[in-house]
Amino acid sequence: MSKKIRVLVVEDSTTIRKRLVDILGAEPDFEVIGEAEDGKRAIELCREARPDVITMDMMLPVMSGLAATEFIMAHCPTPILVVSASINRGELFKIYEALSAGAVDVLEKPTGRQTDGAWERRFVATLKLVARIRVITHPRARLAGLSQRNPARAAPTLDAASEEHGFRVVAIGASTGGPGAILEILRTLPAPFRLPILLVLHINEPFGTAFADWLDAQTSRPVVYAKEGMSIVSAVGCVVMAPGDRHMVVRDGYLHLTRDAERHSCRPSVDVLFESVAETYGRRAVACLLTGMGRDGALGLLKIRQAGGLTIAQDEATSVVYGMPREAVMLGAAIEVLRIGDIGVRLGALQGAEMEARA
Repeated sequence: MSKKIRVLVVEDSTTIRKRLVDILGAEPDFEVIGEAEDGKRAIELCREARPDVITMDMMLPVMSGLAATEFIMAHCPTPILVVSASINRGELFKIYEALSAGAVDVLEKPTGRQTDGAWERRFVATLKLVARIRVITHPRARLAGLSQRNPARAAPTLDAASEEHGFRVVAIGASTGGPGAILEILRTLPAPFRLPILLVLHINEPFGTAFADWLDAQTSRPVVYAKEGMSIVSAVGCVVMAPGDRHMVVRDGYLHLTRDAERHSCRPSVDVLFESVAETYGRRAVACLLTGMGRDGALGLLKIRQAGGLTIAQDEATSVVYGMPREAVMLGAAIEVLRIGDIGVRLGALQGAEMEARA
């Protein structure tokens, strides 16, 4: 008989907490080993019972879900699935903080309107995946010093950036564990780095609606959502993120958003972006494939390598989920495999570099 997955349920609403416990109680693979109605009690039970996985609400009395997540990931690291009904801007920002502090994934709370069991199946499947993820001690980085923008930033033309770097664009793809990884890269990029950064992040809706705004507030580099027909020239020195439920592609120096079919059950898809970057920029492109479940981005990274571009995959040790980068490494798509803390430094070192011939 296989060992059951031991779950700690953290939720202040008695009704929602009972529903989560009942769902898990009906599943032979799970055992609920504790219930907590506030963040302080969640920490106590985590230390006492050592669960395999935690479901964590964000809006809690006594101690918030964010504070509890930060403490747990720093002192008794445990896979955490955020289960939240928060969709306003301020509360979404707390979810992004929790994800960057080490929470694995986020799922919306049940509304009570679902009657076909779809939410329950999704909850169980997601919790099983989260429980299998090996998490590490994750001391919370304090970013106050990075949240202030430099009001006098220069805005060189794309041609000037091209002459300086030799490269024209950086494309980044990430999924599970991506918020923290992306933030780490942007934090370590040198201020003079001016290449446009195109970003695709898989994040469950409706939770992706303000991620670019949150990321913009965390770094000294502007972060915006892509708009149809946006010029790459206008993105110099910026990060441009694909909006939810839209593929982002680049053609002839402009960004386009499409509702084409999902790729690997994803829209936006990293592969779709990477393929367009390979076709448009070839050896002038740099691409990074970061932590994430599945294989989206691996084939696209290979196409960028085959076109002569520089390709980087995050290493296993620093990936929350070594899925997407692993697929890329197995395909031979990654020229370099780097720790997440080294990727921003590596990109910064491209200043003034020209692409060397690569096999």
